[in-house]
Amino acid sequence: MAKKPSAKTKKTNMPAVVNRRARFDYELGEEIIAGLVLTGMEVRAAREGHVQLKGAFVSLRNGELWLNNASFSLRLNERGQANTRSVDTSARKLLVSKRQLAHFTEAKKQGMTIVPTKLLTGGKFIKIIIALGKGKKTYDKRETIKRRDQDRETRRLIANR
Repeated sequence: MAKKPSAKTKKTNMPAVVNRRARFDYELGEEIIAGLVLTGMEVRAAREGHVQLKGAFVSLRNGELWLNNASFSLRLNERGQANTRSVDTSARKLLVSKRQLAHFTEAKKQGMTIVPTKLLTGGKFIKIIIALGKGKKTYDKRETIKRRDQDRETRRLIANR
């Protein structure tokens, strides 16, 4: 008789938390995968999908990368109150190699922004994909919307034929 997979070996296919606003506000370039330093309650919120990356950014402090303004909706374990949540937006340290850190500090000096694009929760560790971005101007954003509408219209016309 075949063994049932244990809870530790079973992988959950949780959808990653995506920062859709980043692609709209920035022209994204090179991406890297970084680790996150989190507490237990923050890990539980990430695995449940109670994280929001909209408006989040990465800064350099004391030779380290820090994730700022990412909202983790933490479930409080208080008696008598079911599912009470608290939103925590404190800074969290990112774990990258020295080579990646040197590359990102150089890009930051050239005026690029470091933007979180996706939070990965599928494996054993919680990882975040960060990318170098250059801010779009308002007219670039309007052009993106126009191009998206044109593509949608052409797909609709092709489907109706």
